[in-house]
Amino acid sequence: MTDLSKYYIFFDGDCGFCNQWVQWILEKDKKDEFLFSALQSDFGQQFLKERGLEQKQFNTLYLWKPDSYYLVKSEAVLKIAKILGGTCGFLAKLNIFPRFFSDQIYDLVAKNRKQISPETCRLPTEQERHKFIEKGS
Repeated sequence: MTDLSKYYIFFDGDCGFCNQWVQWILEKDKKDEFLFSALQSDFGQQFLKERGLEQKQFNTLYLWKPDSYYLVKSEAVLKIAKILGGTCGFLAKLNIFPRFFSDQIYDLVAKNRKQISPETCRLPTEQERHKFIEKGS
């Protein structure tokens, strides 16, 4: 069962770069706004299938607010920053680039993400594990 009050972040669970960003968001998420799911998980695959999205390529970040919307790529990154607030929110407001340009930068990083980051990831703490969803309901 989905929590309508949370924002869901879908990410490539096999990517060290993506996992580093998830860890960073976990640290900054002081208001407990986010839940996370790897795109490869049952829940992630269900999300993709229900929207007719690619189910084998995992180079896109999705931000989903149940019963409201889902955002992709740079738009999702900027919304996450805005939700986190503080310095992150301020930086999101400074974005002056049109979406097509921001998405081109996003795509360039996504294409090279596995080369920019270590393959090992920090495991979530016991307190953080409840924020990760693997199975759909």
